[in-house]
Amino acid sequence: MSTTRPCSPGDRGHEPSGASGAPGASAVSDASGEDAPAGVGAGAADATGTARGRQVRRLGLQGASGVVPLARDFTRQALYDWGWLPAATADQRAAAEDVLLVVSELVTNACLHAEGPDELALACDNKVIRLEVTDRGTGQPAPRTPHRAGRPGGHGMFIVQRLCLDWGVLRAPDRPGKTVWAELGAPA
Repeated sequence: MSTTRPCSPGDRGHEPSGASGAPGASAVSDASGEDAPAGVGAGAADATGTARGRQVRRLGLQGASGVVPLARDFTRQALYDWGWLPAATADQRAAAEDVLLVVSELVTNACLHAEGPDELALACDNKVIRLEVTDRGTGQPAPRTPHRAGRPGGHGMFIVQRLCLDWGVLRAPDRPGKTVWAELGAPA
């Protein structure tokens, strides 16, 4: 089954809520960490509809099937809700497509190199979107060096490194696994 979309994210129009296919799986919380029901933004909107403040969404992926398209659809819906989509310019469309590609790469890596992803977390403010994929794997993701563009496979973390402002790995001392995070700049 292909996860390729027939249209660019900015050209599809607003997708109905619940596009993630996981009813009730998302939550929005503000910078204080207090959860609110999905669809209730933590940051207020100004007169232009632009979100202010930090907004967070989480999607549980443990045991789910089709996690890569599920994560992309969840992220796409968040981008609509946060005003990244529909994109008015080519640069804004490219920024949204970069976010969706990085989500795909991080979730795919958790599927291939860990025991599968447990959770996808998205955090957005006016300047940066932070993506986090938590898994139970012990490995350390790293871009393949030297990178060979013509070689099949092994491009995921190279793509993440090239598209993101920064990325890294967090390990919790009290549980197995890790969180791979990446940050991308908001569209101009």
